[in-house]
Amino acid sequence: MDSINGNHPAREGTEPVSRILLQEDIILLLSRWYALQMAVQNKWGGTDSLQKFHQLAADIFSWFSKSNAPVPVEDLENMLHESMLLTFNTEIEDGSIEQVAEQLIAIHEEYLLRQSS
Repeated sequence: MDSINGNHPAREGTEPVSRILLQEDIILLLSRWYALQMAVQNKWGGTDSLQKFHQLAADIFSWFSKSNAPVPVEDLENMLHESMLLTFNTEIEDGSIEQVAEQLIAIHEEYLLRQSS
């Protein structure tokens, strides 16, 4: 299987370091989420499960990079739940969605702090 961490989207040389760090932090966190790793490794989202993983990371990155204010954790939990269910055909009931959402919120808040300094 391809590495979940391996294929980063192409980066522009002019992209601010804080945006690159945000993107890398999102990918790293998602690659450590056991339920998502299992879905990708077992191709529960089909043969393009790895691509779907990267699309989820890109969607979160896009959402965060457009927001100059903290994102409500409930909105992020809903997004993750919907993505796991619709994209990976996986119902997650172990509390990990809430944990991952909280960690993503912390990553976003750190990004906002870097932006303001």
